[in-house]
Amino acid sequence: MRVTESDLRLTDGRTLHVYDTGGDGLALFWHHGTPNTGAPPAPLFAAAGKLSVRWVSYDRPGYGGSSPLPGRDVASAAADVRAVADALGIDRFAALGHSGGGPHALACGALLPDRVLGVVTAAGLAPYDAEGLDWFAGMVPSSAASLRAAVEGRAAKEAYEAGAGYDPEMFTDADHEALAGTWSWFDEVVGPALEAGPDGLITDDLAYVTPWGFDPVRITAPLLLLHGGEDRIAPAAHSRWLADRCPTAELRVRPADGHISVLDAGAEALEWLAARAG
Repeated sequence: MRVTESDLRLTDGRTLHVYDTGGDGLALFWHHGTPNTGAPPAPLFAAAGKLSVRWVSYDRPGYGGSSPLPGRDVASAAADVRAVADALGIDRFAALGHSGGGPHALACGALLPDRVLGVVTAAGLAPYDAEGLDWFAGMVPSSAASLRAAVEGRAAKEAYEAGAGYDPEMFTDADHEALAGTWSWFDEVVGPALEAGPDGLITDDLAYVTPWGFDPVRITAPLLLLHGGEDRIAPAAHSRWLADRCPTAELRVRPADGHISVLDAGAEALEWLAARAG
């Protein structure tokens, strides 16, 4: 697939950097993780091509070529997606989010019910105020510490990131194998996401641990919650919590997978989505 990149000027003066593979098939908005830029996932292009899926995505505010949006919440993604879809002449579409992109995909499902045909999240998070969920349970200590710093506010999070380093323990053996193979693609989107500094990452994490601005229970489109049973960054309990409360949800937990290797089921997720949204 050939990806076209462009810059979209919004009415509030901000710019969104947009990616689009074009075509007449099902438009699928990719919501990237933290910290990534928004380029759609090349390892899934072959599967998407067989299903005539058109990838559309953008750098979230503060990443890559997109302007910052101080204080943004998760719900703000819905307005940005609507603006991109309108600019590209796309009426209805689906949403797929990985990791931190999961909540943003859920936002589109909840806040754009007249336009979203289906939603898939992979290794996503539940709301921080999720009643009955021990939100940090099962997270590797470095991930929990990073998000606990965000709970304390921007200053604490900035101080944490100033001294933070890469922790290989956040990934399982299956994750490391995926990152060394098919999903080495992440090398193309993680480095560029941090080139301008940690603002995008910090703003993302602050959004995850403050009110999201919507209730996932409002999603009426088909919803697939895909999760690795060994995930150390966003434990599978988060998707289980969502599955118990979202009436249209289907939960698929892959027991041996972690945070990255769960994406090996991406082709199956696309087939699920195309069958329900097509």
